[in-house]
Amino acid sequence: MIFERSTAEVLAQLDELRKADAPTEGGHLLSYVYDPGVAELHEVAAEAARKAQPLNGLDPTTFPSVAALERDLIATARDVLAAGVPDVVGSVTSGGTESCILAVKSARDTWRASTGSEARPTLVVGSTAHAAFIKAAHYLDLRLRVLPVDPDTCRLRAEDVAAALDETVALVVASTPSYPHGALDPVAEIAEVCAAQGVAVHVDGCIGAWVLPWWPGAEDRPAWDLRVPGVASISVDLHKYGYAPKGVSVLLYRDRDRHRRQWFATSAWPGYAVVNPTILGSRTVMPIAAGWAVSQTLGRTGFAELTGQIARAAEQVHKAIDGIEGLRVVGDPIGPLLAVAADPDVGAGRSVDPHRWADAAKDLGWTLQPQPGRTQSDGTTLPRTTHLTLTPVTERVSVELCDALVEAADAVRGVPGAQAPADVVAAAGQIRQEDLTSDNCAAVLALVGLEPGGGLDGPLAEVLALIEALPEPVAERLLIEFLARFME
Repeated sequence: MIFERSTAEVLAQLDELRKADAPTEGGHLLSYVYDPGVAELHEVAAEAARKAQPLNGLDPTTFPSVAALERDLIATARDVLAAGVPDVVGSVTSGGTESCILAVKSARDTWRASTGSEARPTLVVGSTAHAAFIKAAHYLDLRLRVLPVDPDTCRLRAEDVAAALDETVALVVASTPSYPHGALDPVAEIAEVCAAQGVAVHVDGCIGAWVLPWWPGAEDRPAWDLRVPGVASISVDLHKYGYAPKGVSVLLYRDRDRHRRQWFATSAWPGYAVVNPTILGSRTVMPIAAGWAVSQTLGRTGFAELTGQIARAAEQVHKAIDGIEGLRVVGDPIGPLLAVAADPDVGAGRSVDPHRWADAAKDLGWTLQPQPGRTQSDGTTLPRTTHLTLTPVTERVSVELCDALVEAADAVRGVPGAQAPADVVAAAGQIRQEDLTSDNCAAVLALVGLEPGGGLDGPLAEVLALIEALPEPVAERLLIEFLARFME
Protein backbone atom coordinates (compact mmCIF):
# COMPACT_ATOMS: atom_id res chain seq x y z
CA MET A 1 0.00 0.00 0.00
CA ILE A 2 1.23 3.50 -0.84
CA PHE A 3 1.18 6.05 2.00
CA GLU A 4 1.29 9.80 1.50
CA ARG A 5 3.72 10.12 4.40
CA SER A 6 5.98 7.65 6.14
CA THR A 7 5.15 6.54 9.64
CA ALA A 8 8.47 7.99 10.77
CA GLU A 9 7.48 11.43 9.47
CA VAL A 10 4.06 11.30 11.10
CA LEU A 11 5.42 10.22 14.46
CA ALA A 12 8.19 12.81 14.27
CA GLN A 13 5.55 15.49 13.76
CA LEU A 14 3.66 14.19 16.80
CA ASP A 15 6.87 14.39 18.83
CA GLU A 16 7.29 17.98 17.68
CA LEU A 17 3.71 18.86 18.68
CA ARG A 18 4.22 17.26 22.09
CA LYS A 19 7.10 19.63 22.84
CA ALA A 20 4.55 22.34 23.65
CA ASP A 21 2.82 20.17 26.27
CA ALA A 22 3.34 20.42 30.00
CA PRO A 23 5.60 17.58 31.22
CA THR A 24 3.53 14.52 32.09
CA GLU A 25 6.34 12.70 33.89
CA GLY A 26 8.83 13.75 36.51
CA GLY A 27 6.54 15.47 39.01
CA HIS A 28 6.73 19.07 37.75
CA LEU A 29 3.04 19.20 36.77
CA LEU A 30 0.92 19.14 39.93
CA SER A 31 -2.51 18.62 38.35
CA TYR A 32 -4.19 16.58 35.61
CA VAL A 33 -1.65 13.72 35.53
CA TYR A 34 -0.91 10.96 38.04
CA ASP A 35 2.62 9.73 37.53
CA PRO A 36 3.53 6.61 39.55
CA GLY A 37 7.15 7.02 38.52
CA VAL A 38 7.31 3.32 37.59
CA ALA A 39 8.33 2.65 33.99
CA GLU A 40 7.04 -0.92 34.09
CA LEU A 41 3.50 0.31 34.77
CA HIS A 42 3.60 2.63 31.75
CA GLU A 43 4.82 -0.27 29.64
CA VAL A 44 2.24 -2.82 30.77
CA ALA A 45 -0.53 -0.24 30.33
CA ALA A 46 0.66 0.63 26.82
CA GLU A 47 0.97 -3.00 25.77
CA ALA A 48 -2.43 -3.94 27.18
CA ALA A 49 -4.01 -0.96 25.43
CA ARG A 50 -2.38 -1.98 22.17
CA LYS A 51 -3.77 -5.51 22.45
CA ALA A 52 -7.27 -4.08 22.98
CA GLN A 53 -6.97 -1.43 20.25
CA PRO A 54 -9.31 -3.08 17.70
CA LEU A 55 -12.03 -3.99 20.20
CA ASN A 56 -15.39 -2.21 20.49
CA GLY A 57 -16.94 -2.01 23.93
CA LEU A 58 -20.36 -1.55 22.31
CA ASP A 59 -21.13 -5.28 22.38
CA PRO A 60 -19.41 -7.48 24.96
CA THR A 61 -21.28 -10.52 23.65
CA THR A 62 -19.25 -10.18 20.47
CA PHE A 63 -16.07 -9.38 22.40
CA PRO A 64 -16.35 -11.36 25.66
CA SER A 65 -12.91 -10.20 26.77
CA VAL A 66 -14.46 -6.75 27.35
CA ALA A 67 -16.95 -8.22 29.82
CA ALA A 68 -14.16 -10.16 31.53
CA LEU A 69 -11.99 -7.05 31.93
CA GLU A 70 -14.89 -5.02 33.30
CA ARG A 71 -15.91 -7.82 35.69
CA ASP A 72 -12.40 -7.92 37.13
CA LEU A 73 -12.21 -4.13 37.56
CA ILE A 74 -15.62 -3.99 39.22
CA ALA A 75 -14.74 -6.93 41.49
CA THR A 76 -11.49 -5.22 42.53
CA ALA A 77 -13.30 -1.96 43.28
CA ARG A 78 -16.01 -3.85 45.17
CA ASP A 79 -13.40 -5.59 47.35
CA VAL A 80 -11.81 -2.23 48.25
CA LEU A 81 -14.86 0.03 48.52
CA ALA A 82 -17.70 -2.32 49.52
CA ALA A 83 -16.15 -5.10 51.58
CA GLY A 84 -18.88 -7.21 53.13
CA VAL A 85 -21.73 -5.43 51.36
CA PRO A 86 -23.88 -7.88 49.36
CA ASP A 87 -25.26 -7.35 45.86
CA VAL A 88 -22.92 -4.50 44.87
CA VAL A 89 -22.75 -4.14 41.10
CA GLY A 90 -21.41 -1.52 38.74
CA SER A 91 -20.08 -0.37 35.41
CA VAL A 92 -16.83 0.82 33.91
CA THR A 93 -17.15 4.28 32.38
CA SER A 94 -14.99 6.66 30.35
CA GLY A 95 -14.10 8.85 33.34
CA GLY A 96 -15.27 10.66 36.42
CA THR A 97 -17.60 13.01 34.61
CA GLU A 98 -19.46 10.14 32.95
CA SER A 99 -19.64 8.28 36.27
CA CYS A 100 -21.10 11.36 37.97
CA ILE A 101 -23.63 11.97 35.19
CA LEU A 102 -24.76 8.34 35.25
CA ALA A 103 -25.13 8.36 39.06
CA VAL A 104 -27.35 11.42 38.74
CA LYS A 105 -29.36 9.85 35.90
CA SER A 106 -29.94 6.73 37.98
CA ALA A 107 -31.06 8.85 40.94
CA ARG A 108 -33.37 10.94 38.78
CA ASP A 109 -35.04 7.90 37.24
CA THR A 110 -35.26 6.14 40.61
CA TRP A 111 -36.96 9.21 42.10
CA ARG A 112 -39.40 9.40 39.20
CA ALA A 113 -40.21 5.71 39.50
CA SER A 114 -40.85 5.97 43.25
CA THR A 115 -42.92 9.16 43.06
CA GLY A 116 -44.73 8.47 39.81
CA SER A 117 -43.86 12.00 38.74
CA GLU A 118 -42.13 13.29 35.62
CA ALA A 119 -41.26 16.54 37.39
CA ARG A 120 -37.74 17.92 37.81
CA PRO A 121 -36.15 16.47 40.95
CA THR A 122 -33.42 18.25 42.91
CA LEU A 123 -29.72 17.47 43.17
CA VAL A 124 -28.08 18.66 46.41
CA VAL A 125 -24.33 19.30 46.44
CA GLY A 126 -21.84 21.27 48.47
CA SER A 127 -20.16 24.28 46.91
CA THR A 128 -16.93 22.27 46.65
CA ALA A 129 -18.52 19.31 44.83
CA HIS A 130 -16.97 18.65 41.46
CA ALA A 131 -18.26 20.67 38.52
CA ALA A 132 -19.27 17.40 36.87
CA PHE A 133 -22.40 17.48 39.02
CA ILE A 134 -23.27 20.95 37.77
CA LYS A 135 -22.90 19.54 34.27
CA ALA A 136 -25.07 16.55 35.21
CA ALA A 137 -27.86 18.79 36.50
CA HIS A 138 -27.60 20.88 33.33
CA TYR A 139 -27.67 17.93 30.93
CA LEU A 140 -30.33 15.95 32.79
CA ASP A 141 -32.55 18.92 33.72
CA LEU A 142 -32.46 18.67 37.50
CA ARG A 143 -32.77 21.56 39.91
CA LEU A 144 -29.41 22.19 41.53
CA ARG A 145 -29.29 23.14 45.20
CA VAL A 146 -25.76 24.23 46.19
CA LEU A 147 -25.03 24.34 49.92
CA PRO A 148 -22.21 26.30 51.53
CA VAL A 149 -19.38 24.35 53.11
CA ASP A 150 -17.76 25.24 56.41
CA PRO A 151 -15.34 28.05 55.47
CA ASP A 152 -12.71 26.77 57.90
CA THR A 153 -12.77 23.03 57.19
CA CYS A 154 -14.24 23.26 53.65
CA ARG A 155 -16.47 20.28 54.53
CA LEU A 156 -20.17 19.95 53.78
CA ARG A 157 -22.15 20.06 57.04
CA ALA A 158 -24.72 17.37 57.78
CA GLU A 159 -27.06 19.87 59.46
CA ASP A 160 -27.12 21.98 56.28
CA VAL A 161 -27.95 18.88 54.26
CA ALA A 162 -30.77 17.99 56.65
CA ALA A 163 -32.25 21.48 56.29
CA ALA A 164 -32.09 21.25 52.49
CA LEU A 165 -34.00 17.97 52.15
CA ASP A 166 -37.54 17.88 50.86
CA GLU A 167 -39.70 15.63 48.73
CA THR A 168 -38.06 16.84 45.50
CA VAL A 169 -34.50 15.74 46.39
CA ALA A 170 -33.36 12.73 44.39
CA LEU A 171 -29.70 12.65 45.41
CA VAL A 172 -27.17 14.23 47.76
CA VAL A 173 -23.48 14.24 46.84
CA ALA A 174 -20.61 13.94 49.32
CA SER A 175 -16.94 14.21 48.30
CA THR A 176 -14.01 12.07 49.43
CA PRO A 177 -12.18 14.30 49.09
CA SER A 178 -13.34 17.46 47.34
CA TYR A 179 -11.00 18.47 44.55
CA PRO A 180 -10.52 22.16 45.43
CA HIS A 181 -9.29 21.68 49.03
CA GLY A 182 -8.78 17.96 49.65
CA ALA A 183 -11.43 17.96 52.39
CA LEU A 184 -13.36 14.80 53.28
CA ASP A 185 -17.06 15.42 53.73
CA PRO A 186 -18.57 13.61 56.77
CA VAL A 187 -20.17 10.85 54.72
CA ALA A 188 -21.62 8.84 57.62
CA GLU A 189 -23.30 11.90 59.16
CA ILE A 190 -24.68 13.04 55.81
CA ALA A 191 -25.93 9.55 54.95
CA GLU A 192 -27.66 9.25 58.33
CA VAL A 193 -29.73 12.41 57.90
CA CYS A 194 -30.50 11.48 54.29
CA ALA A 195 -31.56 7.94 55.17
CA ALA A 196 -34.02 9.33 57.69
CA GLN A 197 -35.72 11.13 54.79
CA GLY A 198 -35.35 8.29 52.29
CA VAL A 199 -32.85 10.21 50.14
CA ALA A 200 -29.92 8.47 48.45
CA VAL A 201 -26.30 9.60 48.80
CA HIS A 202 -23.64 9.37 46.12
CA VAL A 203 -20.01 9.45 47.23
CA ASP A 204 -17.78 11.15 44.69
CA GLY A 205 -14.51 9.35 45.28
CA CYS A 206 -13.28 9.91 41.74
CA ILE A 207 -9.98 11.39 42.86
CA GLY A 208 -9.58 9.93 46.33
CA ALA A 209 -11.28 6.56 46.61
CA TRP A 210 -8.32 4.68 45.13
CA VAL A 211 -5.77 6.20 47.47
CA LEU A 212 -7.59 6.82 50.78
CA PRO A 213 -8.00 3.07 51.58
CA TRP A 214 -4.22 2.85 51.90
CA TRP A 215 -3.55 6.31 53.37
CA PRO A 216 -1.88 6.28 56.80
CA GLY A 217 -4.49 6.11 59.55
CA ALA A 218 -7.21 4.81 57.21
CA GLU A 219 -8.24 2.13 59.69
CA ASP A 220 -8.95 4.76 62.35
CA ARG A 221 -11.17 7.00 60.23
CA PRO A 222 -14.94 6.56 59.91
CA ALA A 223 -16.11 4.61 56.89
CA TRP A 224 -16.93 6.76 53.86
CA ASP A 225 -17.68 4.25 51.11
CA LEU A 226 -20.48 1.77 50.34
CA ARG A 227 -20.06 0.24 53.79
CA VAL A 228 -21.92 3.29 55.13
CA PRO A 229 -25.70 2.65 55.30
CA GLY A 230 -27.50 5.14 53.09
CA VAL A 231 -24.72 5.43 50.50
CA ALA A 232 -26.32 4.25 47.28
CA SER A 233 -23.42 4.68 44.86
CA ILE A 234 -19.75 5.61 44.64
CA SER A 235 -17.46 6.61 41.79
CA VAL A 236 -13.70 6.13 41.53
CA ASP A 237 -11.39 6.94 38.63
CA LEU A 238 -8.72 4.43 37.70
CA HIS A 239 -7.03 6.98 35.45
CA LYS A 240 -6.11 8.94 38.56
CA TYR A 241 -4.62 6.93 41.41
CA GLY A 242 -5.22 3.67 39.57
CA TYR A 243 -2.42 4.92 37.27
CA ALA A 244 -4.25 3.97 34.06
CA PRO A 245 -4.31 6.15 30.94
CA LYS A 246 -7.30 8.46 30.50
CA GLY A 247 -10.13 7.52 30.62
CA VAL A 248 -11.45 4.74 32.82
CA SER A 249 -13.62 5.02 35.91
CA VAL A 250 -15.73 2.62 37.96
CA LEU A 251 -19.24 3.37 39.25
CA LEU A 252 -20.61 1.04 41.93
CA TYR A 253 -24.18 0.72 43.22
CA ARG A 254 -25.61 -0.89 46.33
CA ASP A 255 -28.42 -2.59 44.40
CA ARG A 256 -29.14 -3.84 40.90
CA ASP A 257 -32.33 -1.86 40.25
CA ARG A 258 -30.59 1.46 40.86
CA HIS A 259 -27.72 0.32 38.63
CA ARG A 260 -30.06 -0.71 35.81
CA ARG A 261 -31.58 2.79 35.75
CA GLN A 262 -28.33 4.21 34.43
CA TRP A 263 -28.64 2.00 31.33
CA PHE A 264 -30.22 2.88 28.00
CA ALA A 265 -31.96 0.40 25.70
CA THR A 266 -34.17 0.73 22.67
CA SER A 267 -35.67 -1.63 20.13
CA ALA A 268 -37.53 1.19 18.39
CA TRP A 269 -35.50 1.15 15.20
CA PRO A 270 -34.77 -1.45 12.49
CA GLY A 271 -31.08 -1.89 13.32
CA TYR A 272 -29.26 -3.95 15.92
CA ALA A 273 -30.58 -3.96 19.48
CA VAL A 274 -29.08 -0.99 21.33
CA VAL A 275 -28.32 -1.73 24.98
CA ASN A 276 -25.77 0.62 26.57
CA PRO A 277 -24.66 0.67 30.21
CA THR A 278 -22.99 4.05 29.70
CA ILE A 279 -23.53 7.20 27.68
CA LEU A 280 -21.28 6.07 24.87
CA GLY A 281 -22.23 3.50 22.26
CA SER A 282 -19.08 2.47 20.48
CA ARG A 283 -16.26 2.96 22.94
CA THR A 284 -12.61 2.20 23.11
CA VAL A 285 -11.47 -0.67 25.29
CA MET A 286 -7.87 0.53 25.37
CA PRO A 287 -7.99 2.41 28.72
CA ILE A 288 -10.10 -0.37 30.24
CA ALA A 289 -7.49 -2.96 29.30
CA ALA A 290 -4.71 -0.67 30.51
CA GLY A 291 -6.44 -0.07 33.84
CA TRP A 292 -7.03 -3.79 34.24
CA ALA A 293 -3.37 -4.58 33.50
CA VAL A 294 -2.08 -1.99 35.98
CA SER A 295 -4.44 -3.14 38.76
CA GLN A 296 -3.55 -6.78 38.15
CA THR A 297 0.16 -5.94 38.22
CA LEU A 298 0.08 -3.84 41.37
CA GLY A 299 -2.53 -5.52 43.54
CA ARG A 300 -3.26 -4.17 47.01
CA THR A 301 0.40 -4.36 48.01
CA GLY A 302 1.53 -2.23 45.08
CA PHE A 303 -1.18 0.38 45.58
CA ALA A 304 -0.31 0.58 49.26
CA GLU A 305 3.37 1.12 48.46
CA LEU A 306 2.65 3.91 45.97
CA THR A 307 0.22 5.53 48.39
CA GLY A 308 2.91 5.49 51.05
CA GLN A 309 5.16 7.46 48.72
CA ILE A 310 2.44 10.07 48.19
CA ALA A 311 1.73 10.34 51.91
CA ARG A 312 5.40 10.95 52.72
CA ALA A 313 5.62 13.57 49.98
CA ALA A 314 2.43 15.24 51.23
CA GLU A 315 3.87 15.48 54.72
CA GLN A 316 7.05 17.10 53.40
CA VAL A 317 5.26 19.57 51.15
CA HIS A 318 2.71 20.45 53.84
CA LYS A 319 5.54 21.10 56.31
CA ALA A 320 7.39 23.26 53.78
CA ILE A 321 4.30 25.41 53.11
CA ASP A 322 3.69 25.77 56.84
CA GLY A 323 7.15 27.29 57.03
CA ILE A 324 6.56 29.86 54.29
CA GLU A 325 5.66 33.25 55.69
CA GLY A 326 2.50 34.59 54.07
CA LEU A 327 0.96 31.25 53.01
CA ARG A 328 -1.17 28.60 54.69
CA VAL A 329 -2.65 25.23 53.80
CA VAL A 330 -6.44 25.49 53.76
CA GLY A 331 -8.38 23.32 56.20
CA ASP A 332 -7.16 19.88 57.28
CA PRO A 333 -6.79 17.90 54.06
CA ILE A 334 -6.57 14.11 54.17
CA GLY A 335 -5.03 12.60 51.10
CA PRO A 336 -2.97 13.72 48.11
CA LEU A 337 -4.50 17.17 47.51
CA LEU A 338 -3.45 20.47 49.04
CA ALA A 339 -4.91 23.96 48.62
CA VAL A 340 -2.79 26.95 49.60
CA ALA A 341 -4.10 30.43 50.42
CA ALA A 342 -2.67 33.69 51.68
CA ASP A 343 -2.18 33.77 55.44
CA PRO A 344 -4.68 36.36 56.80
CA ASP A 345 -2.63 36.79 59.97
CA VAL A 346 0.31 38.25 58.05
CA GLY A 347 0.40 41.94 57.17
CA ALA A 348 -0.03 43.03 53.57
CA GLY A 349 3.66 43.75 53.20
CA ARG A 350 4.56 40.13 54.00
CA SER A 351 1.55 38.34 52.50
CA VAL A 352 1.86 36.03 49.50
CA ASP A 353 -0.93 35.99 46.94
CA PRO A 354 -1.40 32.32 45.94
CA HIS A 355 -1.98 33.17 42.27
CA ARG A 356 1.17 35.29 42.06
CA TRP A 357 2.93 32.42 43.82
CA ALA A 358 1.71 29.93 41.19
CA ASP A 359 2.97 32.20 38.39
CA ALA A 360 6.35 32.51 40.09
CA ALA A 361 6.56 28.74 40.55
CA LYS A 362 5.81 28.26 36.86
CA ASP A 363 8.74 30.51 36.02
CA LEU A 364 10.88 28.07 38.02
CA GLY A 365 9.56 25.06 36.08
CA TRP A 366 6.72 23.89 38.33
CA THR A 367 3.08 24.01 37.18
CA LEU A 368 0.63 24.54 40.05
CA GLN A 369 -3.12 25.14 39.59
CA PRO A 370 -4.57 28.50 40.69
CA GLN A 371 -8.21 28.44 41.82
CA PRO A 372 -10.52 31.46 42.14
CA GLY A 373 -11.98 32.65 45.41
CA ARG A 374 -15.73 32.40 45.82
CA THR A 375 -18.51 33.86 47.94
CA GLN A 376 -20.92 31.17 49.10
CA SER A 377 -24.69 31.40 49.33
CA ASP A 378 -24.54 32.17 53.07
CA GLY A 379 -22.15 35.08 52.52
CA THR A 380 -19.03 33.29 53.74
CA THR A 381 -16.05 33.22 51.43
CA LEU A 382 -13.69 30.56 50.19
CA PRO A 383 -10.37 32.32 49.50
CA ARG A 384 -8.44 32.25 46.27
CA THR A 385 -6.06 29.32 46.42
CA THR A 386 -3.48 27.38 44.50
CA HIS A 387 -4.02 23.63 44.22
CA LEU A 388 -1.37 20.89 44.28
CA THR A 389 -2.06 17.29 43.28
CA LEU A 390 0.67 15.05 44.66
CA THR A 391 1.63 11.70 43.13
CA PRO A 392 4.12 8.92 43.96
CA VAL A 393 6.83 10.56 41.87
CA THR A 394 6.52 13.73 43.98
CA GLU A 395 8.54 12.03 46.74
CA ARG A 396 11.58 11.83 44.47
CA VAL A 397 11.52 15.55 43.73
CA SER A 398 10.09 16.79 47.02
CA VAL A 399 13.27 18.59 48.12
CA GLU A 400 13.55 20.35 44.77
CA LEU A 401 9.83 21.17 44.79
CA CYS A 402 9.86 22.56 48.34
CA ASP A 403 12.88 24.73 47.52
CA ALA A 404 11.04 26.09 44.48
CA LEU A 405 7.90 26.81 46.51
CA VAL A 406 9.96 28.82 48.99
CA GLU A 407 11.81 30.68 46.24
CA ALA A 408 8.58 31.50 44.42
CA ALA A 409 7.01 32.87 47.60
CA ASP A 410 10.06 35.01 48.29
CA ALA A 411 9.81 36.43 44.77
CA VAL A 412 6.23 37.70 45.18
CA ARG A 413 5.93 38.38 48.92
CA GLY A 414 4.23 41.70 49.45
CA VAL A 415 3.09 41.97 45.81
CA PRO A 416 -0.65 42.74 45.78
CA GLY A 417 -2.92 40.14 44.25
CA ALA A 418 -4.34 40.79 40.81
CA GLN A 419 -7.64 42.67 40.56
CA ALA A 420 -9.94 42.81 37.57
CA PRO A 421 -10.16 46.26 35.92
CA ALA A 422 -13.09 48.11 37.51
CA ASP A 423 -14.37 49.44 34.18
CA VAL A 424 -14.42 45.95 32.66
CA VAL A 425 -16.33 44.56 35.64
CA ALA A 426 -18.82 47.45 35.53
CA ALA A 427 -19.38 46.99 31.81
CA ALA A 428 -19.76 43.21 32.18
CA GLY A 429 -22.55 43.79 34.68
CA GLN A 430 -24.56 45.54 31.97
CA ILE A 431 -24.13 42.87 29.27
CA ARG A 432 -27.33 41.21 28.16
CA GLN A 433 -27.39 37.49 27.38
CA GLU A 434 -28.31 38.17 23.76
CA ASP A 435 -25.20 40.33 23.41
CA LEU A 436 -22.84 37.50 24.35
CA THR A 437 -22.20 36.58 20.73
CA SER A 438 -19.00 34.97 19.54
CA ASP A 439 -17.69 38.18 17.98
CA ASN A 440 -18.57 40.35 20.98
CA CYS A 441 -16.92 37.90 23.37
CA ALA A 442 -13.80 37.84 21.20
CA ALA A 443 -13.67 41.62 21.37
CA VAL A 444 -13.93 41.57 25.16
CA LEU A 445 -11.17 38.97 25.38
CA ALA A 446 -8.91 41.12 23.26
CA LEU A 447 -9.74 44.14 25.43
CA VAL A 448 -8.50 42.39 28.56
CA GLY A 449 -5.37 41.03 26.89
CA LEU A 450 -6.58 37.50 26.12
CA GLU A 451 -6.18 37.48 22.37
CA PRO A 452 -8.72 35.00 20.95
CA GLY A 453 -6.88 31.98 19.64
CA GLY A 454 -3.82 32.73 21.73
CA GLY A 455 -2.48 30.64 24.58
CA LEU A 456 -2.07 31.21 28.29
CA ASP A 457 1.69 31.54 28.31
CA GLY A 458 1.69 34.65 30.48
CA PRO A 459 0.72 35.13 34.14
CA LEU A 460 -2.53 33.50 35.16
CA ALA A 461 -3.17 35.75 38.15
CA GLU A 462 -4.95 38.38 36.04
CA VAL A 463 -7.09 35.73 34.32
CA LEU A 464 -8.20 34.28 37.67
CA ALA A 465 -8.99 37.79 38.93
CA LEU A 466 -11.37 38.26 36.01
CA ILE A 467 -13.08 34.93 36.69
CA GLU A 468 -13.56 35.96 40.32
CA ALA A 469 -14.98 39.40 39.53
CA LEU A 470 -17.16 38.93 36.45
CA PRO A 471 -20.78 37.79 36.67
CA GLU A 472 -20.86 34.01 36.28
CA PRO A 473 -22.76 33.92 32.96
CA VAL A 474 -20.32 36.41 31.44
CA ALA A 475 -17.23 34.68 32.80
CA GLU A 476 -18.45 31.30 31.60
CA ARG A 477 -19.28 32.58 28.12
CA LEU A 478 -15.86 34.24 27.80
CA LEU A 479 -14.13 31.06 28.91
CA ILE A 480 -16.04 29.10 26.27
CA GLU A 481 -15.08 31.61 23.60
CA PHE A 482 -11.43 31.64 24.61
CA LEU A 483 -11.05 27.87 24.59
CA ALA A 484 -13.18 27.37 21.47
CA ARG A 485 -11.04 29.82 19.52
CA PHE A 486 -7.86 28.28 20.94
CA MET A 487 -9.07 24.88 19.65
CA GLU A 488 -10.01 26.38 16.30
